Amino acid sequence: MTKRYFGTDGVRGLANGDLTAELALDLSVAAAHVLADRGEFEGHRPVAVVGRDTRISGEFLEAAVVAGLASAGVDVLLLGVLPTPGVAYLTHKLGADLGVMLSASHNPMPDNGIKFLARGGQKLDDAAEHAIERRLHEAWQRPVGGGVGRVRQYAEALDDYVDHLIMSIDHPLVGIKVVLDCAEGAASDAGPRALVGAGADVSAIHAMPDGLNINDNCGSTHLESLQKAVIQDGADVGFALDGDADRCLAVDREGNVVDGDQLLAVLALALRDRDRLAKNTVVATVMSNLGFVQAMHAAGIGVRQTKVGDRYVLEAMKVSGYSLGGEQSGHVIMSDHATTGDGILTALAVLERMATTGQSLQELASVMTRLPQVLVNVDGVDKARADDDAVVAAAIAEEEASLAGTGRVLLRPSGTEPIVRVMVEAPNVAQARDVAERLAGVVRRQLAL
Repeated sequence: MTKRYFGTDGVRGLANGDLTAELALDLSVAAAHVLADRGEFEGHRPVAVVGRDTRISGEFLEAAVVAGLASAGVDVLLLGVLPTPGVAYLTHKLGADLGVMLSASHNPMPDNGIKFLARGGQKLDDAAEHAIERRLHEAWQRPVGGGVGRVRQYAEALDDYVDHLIMSIDHPLVGIKVVLDCAEGAASDAGPRALVGAGADVSAIHAMPDGLNINDNCGSTHLESLQKAVIQDGADVGFALDGDADRCLAVDREGNVVDGDQLLAVLALALRDRDRLAKNTVVATVMSNLGFVQAMHAAGIGVRQTKVGDRYVLEAMKVSGYSLGGEQSGHVIMSDHATTGDGILTALAVLERMATTGQSLQELASVMTRLPQVLVNVDGVDKARADDDAVVAAAIAEEEASLAGTGRVLLRPSGTEPIVRVMVEAPNVAQARDVAERLAGVVRRQLAL
């Protein structure tokens, strides 16, 4: 049986522990072979672009990836430190046959990851990932002499990406005071430059990466310092990115957190008002707050829901031609401008909505009311039976009936652990917690290992 290396977003693990230089090199060789065999390289020498976030491990992993690609006859353009969406954009702009991003996103500094992108900056599908895993360590004919790949720096990477971001909006952001938390990550240069270039008054925090401090009590998983800075600076709004800047959360001028569902609602209305919301539908996941779904329906906007994970949101958007999708975690995908979630792009679009309406983020986000949400993890259970157990199903039906449309219940088996997640939304926290605990008890009794 082929070993699984790819997770929900590339290959990720402890750098130099799980994710070694040897594995990075082998994965890159296999990726080159798979993409070539799938007809990605059509009568020309293949080209790859490679970017990374600010982790120190990215330096040796970059060297390993480049060695693998070049040894397989692929020319490599080094982009340096750049957000994941920047690598995706340049994969498309430069006509590269594949892109590689070295990042573990919001994970702690000791972790790292490898994300492969196909031509056009698209994430690989499951079939391509399985094929790469199958071809690891296979025997192959190595090119020699002039057949090996060449490697050079692409010095214009940051400028190209920042220009692309600025061009994504039509209205200048003059007069809006913004605090931007760069998470000591890949957007520490690109984020402030793009917002300033679009006209905003920007104060950047956590924008001095040293290779060790990425995501360290900052960024989209630690909003406390952003909340404090927004209030102290008297800013209109604050945005927090993660390590590779593919997600974004916000803070209004009073320090209240504005999550991905709320940002998605703001942008759905903005696109609808400009006749740019394809098929008048937004794509979200099953974990999106019921308040988001209710707000969209009240506004006459359809909601297509997918499994959890931005790759499933992207797949639904691509297959059906939708222009906006996202997750509660802050992954927002605007397909008119990007092939993946882009935190800086999200911030710019929200700021443009503020500028054109004259409304604060607090006012814009009030379009939806978040229902209290309680999540209980039930461990030590047979998650494979979660969807088929009649007693569990009956308990869910009874609790949903008691909520009478004012809330909802979701059971979701973990993808990696013997855990079933019980999520309940209700009009108040106490009610949500009571329902969640009762259902967790049923799951624990029925599915115990």
